[in-house]
Amino acid sequence: MSDIVVKRLPAESGTSGWEAISRRSFPVRTLDGDVSADWLVIGAGFAGLSAARRLCQLRPDDKIVLLEAGEIAKGTAGRNSGYMIDVPHNLSSGEYSVASETVTMAEIAQNRFAISFAADAAAEYGMSVRTFDPAGKINAAATERGIKLNANYGRSLAGIGEEHRFLDADEMREITGSSYYLGGLYTPGAVMIQPADYIRGFAAGLASKADIFEHSPVLKLERRGGMWKAESRNGSVTAPKAILGVNGHIEDFGHFRGRLMHIFTYASMTAPFTGRSTGKDRWALLPADPMGATVRKITSDGSSRIVMRTRFTYDRAVQVGEKRLAGIAAEQRTSLDARFPDLKDVQFEHVWAGRLCLSRNHVPAFGEVDKGLYSACCENGLGTVKSTLAGVMAADLATGTHSHLLDEFSDQPVPARLPPEPLAWLGVNIVIRLQELRAGREG
Repeated sequence: MSDIVVKRLPAESGTSGWEAISRRSFPVRTLDGDVSADWLVIGAGFAGLSAARRLCQLRPDDKIVLLEAGEIAKGTAGRNSGYMIDVPHNLSSGEYSVASETVTMAEIAQNRFAISFAADAAAEYGMSVRTFDPAGKINAAATERGIKLNANYGRSLAGIGEEHRFLDADEMREITGSSYYLGGLYTPGAVMIQPADYIRGFAAGLASKADIFEHSPVLKLERRGGMWKAESRNGSVTAPKAILGVNGHIEDFGHFRGRLMHIFTYASMTAPFTGRSTGKDRWALLPADPMGATVRKITSDGSSRIVMRTRFTYDRAVQVGEKRLAGIAAEQRTSLDARFPDLKDVQFEHVWAGRLCLSRNHVPAFGEVDKGLYSACCENGLGTVKSTLAGVMAADLATGTHSHLLDEFSDQPVPARLPPEPLAWLGVNIVIRLQELRAGREG
């Protein structure tokens, strides 16, 4: 017998620009009444949607129900930077270091499996190149230190036979229209997504095969007589097996407590503009230093926008206040103006924060956490790929679908314990701030 009372629900911090410029093509359905199903998936983000799609593939005649606490694409899944990255990308490291060749090649294979799964979904559900664009990504360097970090990363990629290309300052200026960058490192395997459009398109495509209920948070989850029952505000779902795709909120379901770091990252999106010196219609830059600024340009219907993501904070809360959002947006304004002086009169139209989840030892919160209850959580700062993979792997594990990939993914330690609070809060935030200061002009 297991009883879980969920006391904290997801909350939004600001309005995601991605969601604000996205349009949904299907109506909102809420859970109203008591439902029986073969499978229950909790959370309709990258992990939950991927788990549900995989279940549809493996058990096409089964009834699958997804419960989403808020509205699809308004939560964390619809407010990230939109990079699906195949090569190693460890946010908690001082650089994008490559570990041992065996570990690295396994991680790349996992990431590419997830990207392939997402690409198949994008094709099946009719997503456009504006939503799912296999354009690759650039690690942009604005300092000599950034150039050295890229050189080190390039050498490690060369050592494992991974395709990459260095860009000089002139090439970076041609791409971005900015003289701010000294160089770049291009890798071709990344996919750029419009995250809100992707999540909405995925859900719309899946809706014909699975029942998706929004504004239907799980308030209580209990196991009785071999069945899991999830109670929401106006109804319940009962199923023999359930998959939790709730990322850091897995702690609110009673699992992995004291083992996960909850990090907020912050972004701003400009109002649309035309006729400015910002290079090509679309480009995507990651910082050479992981703690620097992520910058994307998107163009639609003749107008462009720039999205900037900087800053990280460690918080146990599920939401940050308007004052902090405004303060960080002012910092991002300075960073944007340094890169694009021509945009000084173009205001930020949307400012928001998103909550990601890390573990100290960079492993997921994955596996069967109770009889018939599976976790596909803790994406370690790369939710687009890692959560997609975890959702698929959780469905495989729950259905007994064995593979070498599942064996590798399952063969990981549990997330390491954090120091007690407030030591964890103090220590993590000090490390973050020192790393951000070291990033300098990369931020």
